[in-house]
Amino acid sequence: MSNGNMKLTLKVWRQKNAQTPGKFVTYPAENISPDMSFLEMLDVVNEGLTHKGDEPINFDHDCREGICGMCSLYINGHPHGPKRGITTCQLHMRTFHDGETITIEPWRAEAFPIVKDLAVDRSAFDRIQQAGGYVSVNTGGVPDGNAIPIPKVIADEAFNSATCIGCGACVAACKNASAMLFVSAKITQLGLLPQGQPERYRRVQSMVAQMDEEGFGSCTNTGACEAECPKEIKLTNIARMNNDFFSAKLFREEDVHEQGH
Repeated sequence: MSNGNMKLTLKVWRQKNAQTPGKFVTYPAENISPDMSFLEMLDVVNEGLTHKGDEPINFDHDCREGICGMCSLYINGHPHGPKRGITTCQLHMRTFHDGETITIEPWRAEAFPIVKDLAVDRSAFDRIQQAGGYVSVNTGGVPDGNAIPIPKVIADEAFNSATCIGCGACVAACKNASAMLFVSAKITQLGLLPQGQPERYRRVQSMVAQMDEEGFGSCTNTGACEAECPKEIKLTNIARMNNDFFSAKLFREEDVHEQGH
């Protein structure tokens, strides 16, 4: 890591909890290396705050490798920052300029209540997943699973959908705080595969119902979710989910399966 030579101004949202009003607080960030990740920069700032006896900035983080989706920060008007296809922990300070002011906020959504400062409660996603994001078919070991022929185009689509890390950037980017991209990705990754067929229509109805119960907004197809998704999940998943949802509503599930749809 190169010697620190950046001086920045941070406008950070500070809030004790969901019931307490929050506000922006300005902090200097000095001696910041351009090779630092954004979270490493916050670590340096927090170290300085702790040294002065001030309360450090609370933010979520875990793997710091772009896999877990915990680093949910809204940076200068963008979920995960200004660069596309990366999470906050993969965002490096060389993206910014010396002397720049950086505004850092939490996800803004009724379904994601603030825990403290920049950390939000995203357990709504867990409850949606628990409502139907699973298969009950025993696929056996790896050789048995591989014995099921799946066209490559279908396997690729399912795999691409499965790359969703559930970070919530789609919700944060949407003007209606819709979770449709997340839910459709989780439905698609299972619904395209043979193992996911027995529960295909029950799954989509259950997960959509849970999504609505959690208080997420409606999709208006502006495409902000796809543009800001760090894993670049496609809007086509939403179309596929809607197709399954309306199919399940038009026919009884047993009839749909009997007709081979």
